[in-house]
Amino acid sequence: MTQAETDSGEAGEGEEEAGTGLRKIIHVDMDAFYASVEQRDNPELRGKPIAVGGSGERGVVAAASYEARKFGVRSAMPSVTARRLCPDLIFVRHRFDAYKEASRQIRRIFEHYTPHVEPLSLDEAYLDVTDDLLGIGSATRIAELIRQEIKAKTQLTASAGVSYNKFLAKIASDQNKPDGMCVIRPGQGAQFVAGLPVRRFHGVGPKGAEKMAKLGIETGADLAAKDIDFLRQNFGSFADYLYRAARGIDLRPVRAHRIRKSVGGERTFNEDISSGPALRETLRDIIDIVWESIERTKSRGRTVTLKMKFTDFQLITRSRSVPQAVSGKEEFSQLAHHLLEETLPLPMPIRLMGLTLSNLERDEDAEPKREDAQLSLL
Repeated sequence: MTQAETDSGEAGEGEEEAGTGLRKIIHVDMDAFYASVEQRDNPELRGKPIAVGGSGERGVVAAASYEARKFGVRSAMPSVTARRLCPDLIFVRHRFDAYKEASRQIRRIFEHYTPHVEPLSLDEAYLDVTDDLLGIGSATRIAELIRQEIKAKTQLTASAGVSYNKFLAKIASDQNKPDGMCVIRPGQGAQFVAGLPVRRFHGVGPKGAEKMAKLGIETGADLAAKDIDFLRQNFGSFADYLYRAARGIDLRPVRAHRIRKSVGGERTFNEDISSGPALRETLRDIIDIVWESIERTKSRGRTVTLKMKFTDFQLITRSRSVPQAVSGKEEFSQLAHHLLEETLPLPMPIRLMGLTLSNLERDEDAEPKREDAQLSLL
């Protein structure tokens, strides 16, 4: 999933941008999207544990069905590990055209209710329904209708979170998965967050949770008890986000249209990785998905940037620019792999890898795009 955005400063619970008051925000997250599309399109796969990804020794799981997750199979897991956990696991090669088509259908459903849609990836998005197009007025009712319409038109299930800011809506969408919904009403945010394990906070992975546990932080309440200086000392730039999140605060608006500055994607791992072969295989998967987004948005850029976050939350980036726009996927791949090789061997394992194309050429006739077309790579 994408890295959480942070915002400095303090504000009261539920406050959005100055003068705008509380918003009605829905976060819709498709259930095991890639795997569910495969099961929908191939009846023989229904009810069986499947993994989307390569099955070879260097393969990586891109997505796992809920039947596979019961055995502990997770995205970004090496395929050999996944097969060891689930000997009957069925591997399926990805079909991005099918996922894109389903995503387009879902996006059209969103836009029937509101123009304020901020996609995070093919399978999830934020919606601001404070002023909905149909005059329904209830965000909870809108979320119910959207889920029903998605199921009727795509034969896929979605989970939704409803609240007054993006952070809480995203947490809520994960509360009753799969095929569920959760509502966090005004005034309930801080209390709701207080009872959650910190692992549920977007951006906190297994290693981060382990580090927090050593510092006596296991729940949102534990996190809220720490002052900002303590958090900054131990978590650097991630501290401001943690401070706000522990109080149910998120000032970010839903942004449907922004000038695009980059196109990219990133993957947060369930298990940290450090070996060269695993890193190269993961990078190849990210290149495939990001290049698909580059082609879909007709983006042309001159700078390729590799991002990696270590187990201690320290972030490094490596970039390379070329005189003219990257000519094609082969050049994009070569630049990305060159950046990775420059960093090897790593001083410690990483929990996240990302790749972006920036220094984009502007098309004056193109419609406004999101500032960062960042894909969550499951």
